[in-house]
Amino acid sequence: MTESPAAPRNFIHEAVESDLQAGTFGGQVVTRFPPEPNGYLHIGHAKAICLDFGTATKYGGRCHMRFDDTNPTAEEQEFVDSILADVRWLGFDWGEHLYYASDYFQQMHDYAVELIKQGKAYVCDLTPEQFKDYRGVPTRPGRESPNRNRPVEENLRLFEEMRQGQHPDGSLVLRAKIDMASPNLHMRDPTMYRIKHAHHHRTGDTWCIYPMYDWAHGLEDSIEGVTHSLCTLEFEVHRPLYDWFLEQLGVWHPKQIEFARLNLSYTIMSKRKLQQLVEEGLVQGWDDPRMPTLAGLRRRGVPAEAIRKFCEEVGITKYESLTDVALLEHHVRGVLNRIAPRRMAVLRPLKLVLENIPEGEEHLCEAVNNPEDPAAGTRPVRFGREIYMEHDDFMEEPAKKFFRLAPGKSVRLRYAGFATCTEVIKDPATGEVLELHGHWDPPDAGLKVKGTIHWVPAAHAVEAEVRLYDRLFAKENPADESDGTRFTDHINPESLKVIRAVVEPALADVAPGDSFQFERTGYFCVDPDARPGTPVFNRTATLKDTWAKVAGRG
Repeated sequence: MTESPAAPRNFIHEAVESDLQAGTFGGQVVTRFPPEPNGYLHIGHAKAICLDFGTATKYGGRCHMRFDDTNPTAEEQEFVDSILADVRWLGFDWGEHLYYASDYFQQMHDYAVELIKQGKAYVCDLTPEQFKDYRGVPTRPGRESPNRNRPVEENLRLFEEMRQGQHPDGSLVLRAKIDMASPNLHMRDPTMYRIKHAHHHRTGDTWCIYPMYDWAHGLEDSIEGVTHSLCTLEFEVHRPLYDWFLEQLGVWHPKQIEFARLNLSYTIMSKRKLQQLVEEGLVQGWDDPRMPTLAGLRRRGVPAEAIRKFCEEVGITKYESLTDVALLEHHVRGVLNRIAPRRMAVLRPLKLVLENIPEGEEHLCEAVNNPEDPAAGTRPVRFGREIYMEHDDFMEEPAKKFFRLAPGKSVRLRYAGFATCTEVIKDPATGEVLELHGHWDPPDAGLKVKGTIHWVPAAHAVEAEVRLYDRLFAKENPADESDGTRFTDHINPESLKVIRAVVEPALADVAPGDSFQFERTGYFCVDPDARPGTPVFNRTATLKDTWAKVAGRG
C-alpha cells in the first residue's frame, strides 16, 4: 500500500484518534472504499480513495476494496475491472480484502427475514405512484400503506414467493416498518428489496430480488467489521436509517462520518452526466483525455502522484465548495517538471535553411534530458543545414518586445549556436511565409541575443500526431443549470485540436504512457493509439496556466 504524504490532521482523523484512545473498536481502524460498478471512477472518487486508504495507513489499519453491486441492470464487469485498475494506479492496494455486496446476498436475505419475524418489515404492493403519494413530503406526514399491518406469516410467505420468482418486476417490495410521520423521508418505511428478474454479473440468475442500497450499505460495513465508514455529505441524512437497521438486528455498528465531496471548476462530476457524454458521442469514451475519469486523466498523462498531492491540498471539510481546476493543473506541472524528460517538438513547422552550412554536413549537439534531474544526463541531437522551427517564433514585422526571429535579427538555437534571418520566402499569391533562409553561428560566436528558440533537424524529423486537449467545458460550473441551459450547452468547442507536428528522432520509438516536456511548449504523453515510428501525443498541460490569463484571472 502506498503511504500518502503526511497530511494535516482533519476532523475525521481527530475522531479516529479519539476512538483509538477510548478503545471504542478494540484499537482497530478498518475503512473501506465502496464504489458501485456502474461507471468509471472520476477525480472526485480519488479524494475518497486517498482518504479511505490514507486513513487506514496512517493508523496502522486496513482498507477494504468493496463493490456495492446491488443493481444488476446497471453494472458490468468492465466497470469492475476499470475500478480495480484505477485504484491500483493511484498507488493503493487492498491485499486480500476484496469484497462484493453480492458476497452477502444470502446473509442480507436472512437479516430481512429476521426483521419480518420481529414485525419490523412487511411486503407492500403499492405502485410506484402510490408509494410516492403515501410517503408525503418533509412538511407533511405520510400515510401508512394498507399492507403495513399484514400478519408476519403472510409477509414471510410473500417474501419467499418474491425470492422464488413468483411475482413480476415492480409488483411487490419489502419495506421496513419505521415511522411514516418522520421528518426524514428516508425513515418513512423505506424499501429494502425489489424484484428484478435480471442477470447479475457475479451471481448470474441465482437471485431475482435485490437489496436496495440503503439496506445493503450499512450491513456490508457491519459484516466486514468496518470501524469507520467514511461517506460524502449526501449520506448524512441516510445515517439514521443505517443506524436503525443495525440497532434492530443487534449487529456490529460502525461509526459513519461524512465529509464534503470534491467539486471541480469547469468539470462535471455526476456519473450520470458523464455517462450521457459517452452515450451521446460528445466524447470518445470513458477514457477520453478530456474526461475527469481516472482512466481519462491517466490517458492524458496526469501522474497519480499529482492527484494524490492535489487531494491532500484540497483537504477534508464539512462544507461544500468549488475547487479551481488550476490547483490540479499546478500539481500536474509540479510533478512532471521533476520527472518528465525534455524533448524538442515543433507543432507548426516552418523550415529555416542555414545557407552557410554545406549540404550533408551535420553537427552533434548535447541536449539536456532534464535540468531538474542531473542523473538523467544528456542526449545527442543532430544539427544540419535545414531545421524546422515554430512558425510563431518568426514575425516579419516584429512587435516591440518580440525577441525571437525576424528579418535581419538573430536568435539563439537551443543547444546549437545562433541563427540570423537573411531572407523570407513567401507565396506570391497569398503572402504566406513558406520558408526562411539565414546563416548559422556556432555557440562560441558570442552573439548577444535576447531570445532562444527550439528546433528539429529536418533531415531526421519524425512526423507525429499531436492532440491539443483543453478543458471540456467553457463554463466554470457547468453543473449549474439554473439559468435554463443544459450542461452540454457549455462544451468548449476548442477542447480538442489535432495537428501534424515534427519531433526530434528520440521521440520516434516511445511507449504509450511515456511523458515528456516539449521544450517551451508543454507536457505531453504518448497515447495508446501510437505505433512504432508513428507517435501520437496528448497534451497533458501547458507550461503555464494560460486559461487563467484568458479568463482574466492571471
